[in-house]
Amino acid sequence: MIRPSLTILILSAVCLRTGTAVAHPHVWVTMMSELIYSADGSVSGVRHNWTFDDVFSVFATQGLESKKRGVFTREELAPLAEVNVTSLKEYAFFTFANADGKKLLLSDPVDYYLDYDPKRTVLTLHFTLPFKTPVKAKQLNVDIYDPTYFVDFAFGEKNPIALVGAPAACKFSITRPQDATAQAQRLPETFFNSLDAPSGWGTQFANKVSVKCP
Repeated sequence: MIRPSLTILILSAVCLRTGTAVAHPHVWVTMMSELIYSADGSVSGVRHNWTFDDVFSVFATQGLESKKRGVFTREELAPLAEVNVTSLKEYAFFTFANADGKKLLLSDPVDYYLDYDPKRTVLTLHFTLPFKTPVKAKQLNVDIYDPTYFVDFAFGEKNPIALVGAPAACKFSITRPQDATAQAQRLPETFFNSLDAPSGWGTQFANKVSVKCP
């Protein structure tokens, strides 16, 4: 079965939620991310764990065959996981990083898969974004956001960030954006329809991670 693109899934989930299109955002993601370090102290990539809201998750799994009703294995969700990560490439995986002021380029995601929690009826997408060139950095910054604010990202309350294999002296801090939902809903849908990935309008709602290493 050919699954629709992530964009179509999102748009359909909007209709399922409200019956008509409403102002942004349309999908909510709670995230936990890990910055991955190599033995030599260089940072090599970001591992994301993104949990989608229940309405989107329920819609995305409609029509998927499973051995047990209401329960989906990682293998059964594999085609949907591939569609998700492929669709995200257009938006740079909503991940923007720089090391000591220089932009870091991302390779295609690896080790991606979806989990489904039948009690909460939510999907969680796991994937790793390697940096094209691992780098040792005194200052590493990673911003996570949707430039068009179609998707609202928020760090989870518990352990939203982890440094995996980082030198002991490295320390991180996070900056959470102010809730922008009310502001966005005051804007007409035509405003958002004019936005595209390079617009960068959603930068003001970025979730920021900063890592300092001596």
